[in-house]
Amino acid sequence: MTHVLTEVPEVLLMGPGPSAVHPETYKAMSVSTLGHMDGQFIDIMDKTSEKLRNLMNTKNAVTFPVSGTGSAGMEAAFVNLVEPGDRVLVLVNGVFGTRMTDVGGPPWCGGGHDRGGVGVADRRS
Repeated sequence: MTHVLTEVPEVLLMGPGPSAVHPETYKAMSVSTLGHMDGQFIDIMDKTSEKLRNLMNTKNAVTFPVSGTGSAGMEAAFVNLVEPGDRVLVLVNGVFGTRMTDVGGPPWCGGGHDRGGVGVADRRS
């Protein structure tokens, strides 16, 4: 019996997503899973963080990959960098801008977004 996924032809995807996956990525995804406290995992994270610091031209020791979607990374940055009382201007030009005004909405902030392209988030304690 053949598996139906073996019959799917390789397609070059050139849109915003889903994206084509490089064969090396598939190979990496097929290795055994490591726990987040495993010494090998910590070593991999340290090396990856160092490469990210080099890529982003920073020496910030808190540079690390986020295991999640782009929206998860944006939300993590937002809720950890915006302090109570800070005002944030979010320029809305699509889904991600709207998401950031939603992240900045209740219970975190007052305000919200209008449909005119500008969101204002006023972080409350």
